[in-house]
Amino acid sequence: MTLSVQCEDNPIQPQTEAFIGLPTLMQLAVSGQDLAPIGQQLLERLQANPDDANAMMDLSIVMQLRGQLDVALPMQAEALQLQQVFHLPTSVEPPLVRLLAIVTTGELMANTPLEFLLQDSRVSLDLLYIGPDTPPPTALPEHDLLFIAVGESDRTQPLLAELEKGITPWCCPVLNPPANIARLSRNGSCALLGALPGIDLPNTVRIDRQRLTAVGQGEVSISQIIGDGDFPLIVRPVDSQAGRGLSKLDSSADIAVYLEGQPEAEFYVARFVDYRGPDGLFRKYRIVFIDGRPFVAHMAVSEHWMVHYLNAGMGEDDARREEEARFMATFDEGFARRHASALGAIVDRVGLDYFGIDCAETPDGDLLIFEVDSALVVHAMDSIETYPYKRPQMEKLFAAFQRMLVQRMDPVQP
Repeated sequence: MTLSVQCEDNPIQPQTEAFIGLPTLMQLAVSGQDLAPIGQQLLERLQANPDDANAMMDLSIVMQLRGQLDVALPMQAEALQLQQVFHLPTSVEPPLVRLLAIVTTGELMANTPLEFLLQDSRVSLDLLYIGPDTPPPTALPEHDLLFIAVGESDRTQPLLAELEKGITPWCCPVLNPPANIARLSRNGSCALLGALPGIDLPNTVRIDRQRLTAVGQGEVSISQIIGDGDFPLIVRPVDSQAGRGLSKLDSSADIAVYLEGQPEAEFYVARFVDYRGPDGLFRKYRIVFIDGRPFVAHMAVSEHWMVHYLNAGMGEDDARREEEARFMATFDEGFARRHASALGAIVDRVGLDYFGIDCAETPDGDLLIFEVDSALVVHAMDSIETYPYKRPQMEKLFAAFQRMLVQRMDPVQP
């Protein structure tokens, strides 16, 4: 795909009904509401107007949230045949900032979820979808800033390379340079950050199925492959997210069993780090960096080494929520100051205006990094009744993001 986009005025023509968008639909899903009635309403809109691209894209999102990717992705492709730009208005008119974000086709986690960061803000957001079968248009909506919201994956590497060539020069400031996003594969992040002091980032190696099988059969030593340890081993399919296919293997004998359940051709392997605290619990933190400054998005506490906020039981455990609240309240003076040197080095090496890390602390006090990503989900959808401390923290984070946009548009702004 050849990218050659010029900044031209191309105001979006409003349709009969506006684009609902991901935040509203996901909030309904998270709160336990049945999305079927909304899906039916969107179907009725499409029956009345088959060219209603907003309804088509919203219905695609509904299908994804219900786990029906086989239906959702073809529906998304059909919507993009009708329209490539989807508009999320600001809470005020005129908008303080007009942000154009380049996103890619595919699953929801393929892109930086800017919609959550800008919900009910004074920033208008236009999402421009491009992909292998969706070349960019020649005219774009008027915008003050361009944000590259395409996340890193094998599938998006060629697109990021094309974007890097196509945005130089651009008609306005560009945030999150695509070349820097492209460096954030799991093995790329290791090459970028692994040698920094105060950081424990296990050497992550990309390995094909045949070689991993050879390790399982004792033909190759895993220590020869990863170079910084031995079993136990963490293994996951390349480009997997949210813990899909992620396992801890305690010996070479576990590899054959693991591969029986995983059809993928390539995997990432790395040594396992036992990061339990003195109480035997695992703690994982999601930290996002906005204009170089770290902000905590969440903290999860679990008995299991594979910690995800949704399965850590935070909502059912008062003590764990109290710990998260304390962590958020003391983050700047505690965690951020304790790891200031490492966090600052990460910012310098990554070179993005906005990105995040999932991390922990080792028993030795180092910053243990699991993932570096520009597309980590950050939101304010948790119940205010259950998590009263979260909303102020997320509003602080969102305000910092919006302040960065204003400053990028007008550097003299305080």
